[in-house]
Amino acid sequence: MPAPRTDIRSLAKPVVRHRMSRDDRRQQLIEVAVKFFSEFGFQGASTKSIAEAAGVTEALIYRHFSTKEQLYSAILDYKLQQSGTHEWIGELYELAEAGKDEELLRSVAGRILEAYRKDPDFQRLMFRAALENHDFSMLTTEKVGLPLFGFLRDYIARRQSAGAFRKCDPGVAVFALLALPVYFGIVSRLFGIKVVKTSEEDLLDMATDLILNGLLPSDRKLKNRTRRSSRSSSKEIH
Repeated sequence: MPAPRTDIRSLAKPVVRHRMSRDDRRQQLIEVAVKFFSEFGFQGASTKSIAEAAGVTEALIYRHFSTKEQLYSAILDYKLQQSGTHEWIGELYELAEAGKDEELLRSVAGRILEAYRKDPDFQRLMFRAALENHDFSMLTTEKVGLPLFGFLRDYIARRQSAGAFRKCDPGVAVFALLALPVYFGIVSRLFGIKVVKTSEEDLLDMATDLILNGLLPSDRKLKNRTRRSSRSSSKEIH
């Protein structure tokens, strides 16, 4: 028997109306929109239902965001600012300039795992956008996905030219780096399937070792690496 569908109106809780500043109201509308889009997809959530949940009129939403495209862009910009993504990318450039391969690869994998752990609603929203081939998915790809992919691909190519990494298609290597933490996040955080019993630190160590040993020339592969998180190996991911 199929599971009963959640009525979209169930998210619209009674709201005690009080006057908010423009910035606070804008933030509230963005947060409610993220929740609705992640639960019902972009096709299933209307501006009317978002307005009801926020305790405002639909007209007020359009005073803040004159088009849906403006709302989508505002959601992405808000989430990038909230997560400190621009600062993190700056840190990646510093690690790349210093040639700190392990730290850089670990930072990328760790950031992905953290995003799924801390903000599963937004990750679910992006997952739905990709499945629906929605404009929000294309917007995210243009603003974040492609620039990050290009940076990592060029970084790996430079390290290959310097002899630090073995020769392979650098674009494929980027997919290898991203695939493990992304897939783990989807299965464990979005689908709620717990099949791996290990701490997030140990998982991060393993992910970093796997990709780094795959990139290092055969005579430089890491051997008998002491895991920094061995003291937490008995902890499970929650």
